[in-house]
Amino acid sequence: MQIPKKIRYVSHGEGGPPSVLAIAEGATPAAAAGEVLIRVAWAGVNRPDLLQRSGSYPPPPGASPWLGLEVSGEVVALGEGASGHALGDSVCALCNGGGYAEYVAVPAGQVLPVPRGMSLRDAATLPETMFTVWTNVFERGRLVAGETLLVHGGSSGIGLTAIQLAHDRGATVYATVGSAEKASACKGFGADAVINYREQDFVEEVGRLSGGRGVNLILDMVGGDYVARNLRCLALEGRLVQIAFLKSPKVEIDLLPVLIKRLTYTGSTLRPRSAAEKAAIAGALHAQVWPRIEAGAIRASVFREFDLADAAAAHELMESSTHIGKLVMRVAGG
Repeated sequence: MQIPKKIRYVSHGEGGPPSVLAIAEGATPAAAAGEVLIRVAWAGVNRPDLLQRSGSYPPPPGASPWLGLEVSGEVVALGEGASGHALGDSVCALCNGGGYAEYVAVPAGQVLPVPRGMSLRDAATLPETMFTVWTNVFERGRLVAGETLLVHGGSSGIGLTAIQLAHDRGATVYATVGSAEKASACKGFGADAVINYREQDFVEEVGRLSGGRGVNLILDMVGGDYVARNLRCLALEGRLVQIAFLKSPKVEIDLLPVLIKRLTYTGSTLRPRSAAEKAAIAGALHAQVWPRIEAGAIRASVFREFDLADAAAAHELMESSTHIGKLVMRVAGG
């Protein structure tokens, strides 16, 4: 395949609202040592993309300044020392940036094969959510079969992934959502109970559902006043894992429940982690989750497709929070 010298990508200029997004032309990235070059078929849309576009989530040093954290496509070049992949392989990948483009270079350890039987479109929805959920729910959060997980934002891409993986591994799963439609979606993906936070107090509902014991683990992307309420929901030795802040990260809370119930409050972000750490997560996913996808136990959740030129519309939809599951952009298709 002839690799072009120039490619189309989505520029966010100096940053701002979704309207700043526009197709631009730039130099084709090269596969550096240990990297593979992917001809992008589909690119996933994620909330960190919105934060970067608005100027509040700059890329880490050395990462592409272009938007885009996950793609699917075809391997078209291998950098020196890159292993585990061959030219022509159909893959999906967790990018360090640059996924909103026709080609992207990615560390080889962050590239995974498209699961057997899955389309390139659906595979583009996997990396960002799977990496995030696996490392936070099962590695950091230590969720095991027989425990109970509460997922806030249950109908988001992260939420539906967390529900599926936890359910598949034998946990009881509760989720919070803001509408009956979103509640139905969460139940369809394996949630045992869904709480509409617009109509119910999730603290009271968790107490009722758990018989007063509380839950073992909470995955939260809301923050703000949810932090103190989450601590009240946790059982003895419970864990609260924070992965984002839709509300303020600055809160005043009573930490006495941490002492009384021996709680753990932790959190992480994925993008700044090292290539070695991300490769280790990829290896765990390939060994433990990919077979479950191929068996049909875990599925993708695409809400809407967009063309690359319509990135602004995709961002507007995500900012509205009316979607359920994932949004993807067609680059080369397939």
